[in-house]
Amino acid sequence: MKLLSKVLKGGLAIAMIGLLALTSCNGGKTNASQVTLKVMGYGDNSNAEGQTFKRIVAEFEKANPGVKVDYELLYDEAYHQKAVARLAAGDAPDVAYMGADARWGGSWQEAGQQIDNTPYFPSNIDASQIPDFFGTGVKPYLPLGGSNYCTVVGVNMELLNKIGGKLPTNYDEWKALAKLCKDNGIICLSTHGADAWVWGSCVMSAIIARTTGDAKWIEKACKKEVKFTDQGFVNGLAVLSTLVKDGILDPDSVLVDDGTGKSNFLNGKYLMYIDGQWGFGESNYPELSKNLKLIPIPAFPNEVGLPGAIAGAWQVGYGITKQGASNPEVLEYAKKFVAAYNSNEEVIQRLADGGISAPILKDFKLPDGMDPCIAEKATLGSFPSCYVIDSYLQGAANDTLNAGMQDIVRGKIDAKTLAENVQKQFDAQ
Repeated sequence: MKLLSKVLKGGLAIAMIGLLALTSCNGGKTNASQVTLKVMGYGDNSNAEGQTFKRIVAEFEKANPGVKVDYELLYDEAYHQKAVARLAAGDAPDVAYMGADARWGGSWQEAGQQIDNTPYFPSNIDASQIPDFFGTGVKPYLPLGGSNYCTVVGVNMELLNKIGGKLPTNYDEWKALAKLCKDNGIICLSTHGADAWVWGSCVMSAIIARTTGDAKWIEKACKKEVKFTDQGFVNGLAVLSTLVKDGILDPDSVLVDDGTGKSNFLNGKYLMYIDGQWGFGESNYPELSKNLKLIPIPAFPNEVGLPGAIAGAWQVGYGITKQGASNPEVLEYAKKFVAAYNSNEEVIQRLADGGISAPILKDFKLPDGMDPCIAEKATLGSFPSCYVIDSYLQGAANDTLNAGMQDIVRGKIDAKTLAENVQKQFDAQ
């Protein structure tokens, strides 16, 4: 029995050695067969972008058991700072959330990680709808949808009719509407101003175009062709204090976060609400979305041109980097990951959630029963389009501008002083 035991143990040992040798000779195939796809995503656990990203990752891994998605998910400035840090360290992901302008594409382009993604676009994408961003034919990423309008005013039409008001066509009518709102115990206009970026992206981007008469003014300022201390820009900043003084804009909007702002608008505390087009959709406003009118910021003092202009920028999205395209096995999964974001079902969901205003799929048709607010967004394309401030202005100058606009609304600083502060920060960058 002892001899048999020794033989069995010896056989087991030999079998184990053989198994280890086989595994070793196969390069650790059990583990090595799984490809790691590095992705840098945008969003966090509290917003739709982050929640969608995590859901897609989970669904993607389930559908592709041969891949592990090693991701980093960051939001707002944390994303941009980490992107710069990772690229500087040579730690480029295979797929990243990016764009083609300075804010969303600059660091990726400078690091040489933006490449032409056109050969990798899914077959259901209508590439002809995607602009030639650089005039070279290079399309370095796949936008999540068409142009993204940032300075949109949502109007609760049911509430407007209830108080006997009408959409303002000039500033005197807007002031009269504000008084009517006050008489009825509601606020005429607000936004989620506790998020400092809102004042640049969703408010001032449209205002500055109309007080300078130049849709590309911010780009010229960043090229040093004009200055932030120029009268047109100062006049734009002054609009904020004028709106507060005339009872149109709620000064407490600087204390309102995104969730509270949407809730107040939904519950009839605000008649008008400024947000990006993505904020207006059935997922945020259920039944109210069927009674929404989406308009540009109404007429205001100091306008010299581009009446009704709305700031818009091409939607950002996910692009395969130079690093991701360098390994054929990784590239195949990278293409599948980008395609997962652009299935018909995901695009319909983004439309319903308000994430996009226009799809870029071939032969796309709106499903029956789609929220009428989606069709309403299509009307925004009829207004003049202007540039978004933080697509061009970066760093301390942009931070100073956003924080300073909050202070203007609170009466803590005047427009001229803020303009001088922004110019100083810009010159120092």
